Amino acid sequence: MRFVIIGTAFPMRGGIAQYVALLYQTLIKAGHDVRVLSFKRQYPALFFPGKTQVDQGQELIPVESTPLLDSIHPVSWIRAFFWLKKVKPHALVFKYWMPFFAPCYAVVGGLAKWLLRVRLIYICDNIVPHEKKLADMILSKLGLRFVDGFVAQSRSVHETLLSIRPDARTIDIPHPVYTIFSPAISKTEARKALGIEEEKVILYFGFIRAYKGVPYLIRAMTEILRSNKVRCLICGEFYEGREEARQMIHDLRLESSITVYDQFISNESVHLYFCAADIVVLPYVTATQSGVVQVAYNYDRPVVVTRVGGLPEVVVDGKTGYIVPPEDHKAIAEAVNQFYQDRRTVPFMKNIQSEKQKYSWERMREAVERLAGIKQSG
Repeated sequence: MRFVIIGTAFPMRGGIAQYVALLYQTLIKAGHDVRVLSFKRQYPALFFPGKTQVDQGQELIPVESTPLLDSIHPVSWIRAFFWLKKVKPHALVFKYWMPFFAPCYAVVGGLAKWLLRVRLIYICDNIVPHEKKLADMILSKLGLRFVDGFVAQSRSVHETLLSIRPDARTIDIPHPVYTIFSPAISKTEARKALGIEEEKVILYFGFIRAYKGVPYLIRAMTEILRSNKVRCLICGEFYEGREEARQMIHDLRLESSITVYDQFISNESVHLYFCAADIVVLPYVTATQSGVVQVAYNYDRPVVVTRVGGLPEVVVDGKTGYIVPPEDHKAIAEAVNQFYQDRRTVPFMKNIQSEKQKYSWERMREAVERLAGIKQSG
């Protein structure tokens, strides 16, 4: 079958592009003809809070992509349709993560569905964003209107989807493990590369906005340090709250215990931070699901997550990590201290090695094939 995946691709940066590359690779290995329709401009500079939208690192999985789409330029949407007309796909697979892209997706998908008789499949990270705006529900209804089938990556996404499209044909498949990055190295090697001398290291990874809850992790460090000498790595570009976080670190006298890497971490460097860490902390205030958990699992690292959205669905409390209440720095500290006190590193790693088998790309491939109308053997 000929698939076209619609989403970001390298050199666009971030988890969506990495996800698209892994899905592309998985479908290719299954014998499908696959192309990627990508963006030449993902966000207008005015709306993008980061430093750059372009990945300065290496392309880890070569992808045959065509960057035609401009998120706010309707002429590019028509050009994309004519490109699709030449390619003649059997199904379009959209990576959908925010309503901002709904008008673009609705036009491209609608034209392809009605004029080319193509099946439309959405893989949904979110239906509405974490920081909701008035127009989000309207845009979501527009973007989801013509879709034939959905992959929902958490129960919360599934429920939100059905509130908009009660008739939606939906398959629930959790976010697969990110296997795109460099292989694991020892903690000793990773810490040496990063200049870390401490024996205990915890990690926050990902861009930073208010809903990510980083201040709760910073405050938790005051409690953690009473029981353990720990180095906390905060790795990711600040989209907001930079000065507030730095001031909090200063006021709490945590400069010697927290290292902030205020930058986008290149693809080829991601493994250093996860391999250096003992445990990964996601102190989110709101969420649907998170690809960071699946990067952590790729490196057999346990996680502390908050009880929001789909995060508790992918963590076995007390076996692959800990689930704590949101907006509770003491609960985060208690989980981290318990991890070290009970010496859970090796047991947790063994549990993760077993648990992560269900987060395979083959399950995602099967779901996409089923929604595209391919009969499954057996």
